[in-house]
Amino acid sequence: MTELAEGAKAPDFDLAADDGSRARLSSHAGQAVVVYFYPKDDTSGCTLEARDFSAARKDFDKAGAAVIGISPDSEASHCKFKEKYDLGVTLAADPDREAIEAYGVWRQKSMYGRKYMGVERSTFLVGLDRRIVRVWRNVKVPGHVEDVLAAVRSLRVAAT
Repeated sequence: MTELAEGAKAPDFDLAADDGSRARLSSHAGQAVVVYFYPKDDTSGCTLEARDFSAARKDFDKAGAAVIGISPDSEASHCKFKEKYDLGVTLAADPDREAIEAYGVWRQKSMYGRKYMGVERSTFLVGLDRRIVRVWRNVKVPGHVEDVLAAVRSLRVAAT
């Protein structure tokens, strides 16, 4: 399995987005991109994370960064999830796990002693040169969006 590190070239992806469009890393030329991977729509941690990213969307826009959330859920599931919580970020469907595996976030997990495969909650900050600037793995949701936003802002400061 690929373990992407800071400085590596970020894999492009082409996934169905919640609004019927395509979510592509390559569509964001001249912009940093926050790509966050989450396990499942409408679960407690994933909902909190999506709501936190949505609440900070204007701050990310102002800092020059797009935000894309990716999970193995379907486009239809993303649409319901987005509508239910009035989410303001792009959600991309990856049921075939192409991006999930390319970014190395399909991992063995354990719950109540049972082992299974699933998405490791992870975030990647991709810079203007399409290289990974920062990686957060095994994300704990509280305070995470603030950390990512601070990293985006410091990237912008470094570029000026």
